[in-house]
Amino acid sequence: MRILKQIGFIFGICLVGQIIAELIPVPFPGSVMSMVLLFILFMLNWANPEKLKNVNDFLLENMSFFFVPSAVSIITKYDLIKNSIVQILIICVVSFVVTFAVTAYTVTFVMKIQERFRRKRIGSGDEC
Repeated sequence: MRILKQIGFIFGICLVGQIIAELIPVPFPGSVMSMVLLFILFMLNWANPEKLKNVNDFLLENMSFFFVPSAVSIITKYDLIKNSIVQILIICVVSFVVTFAVTAYTVTFVMKIQERFRRKRIGSGDEC
């Protein structure tokens, strides 16, 4: 019964996010609105991430299942994209490399900033 409540809660958040996305005057993805809404609920302590752990673990372990509809859509629309397949692959490879590089540099930058703050805190005697 606990898992059904967790799934119901997550689907309820998704439904509310979709409704909010439809009501606002600018185009906004309902899934992103749902994530923002869930984040707000977590920050306000109106929802507890630990209480959603079982269903979250299940969804993460079976994430590939959720990509099946997209893959089927691509396969069924292959006639439309077969003339542009090289361009699409180039875009995918370039965006992957750029995303990877930006993520790596961002992590490196944040780690350097954290190290400076840690050294400054140790130097001033404010150890935790």
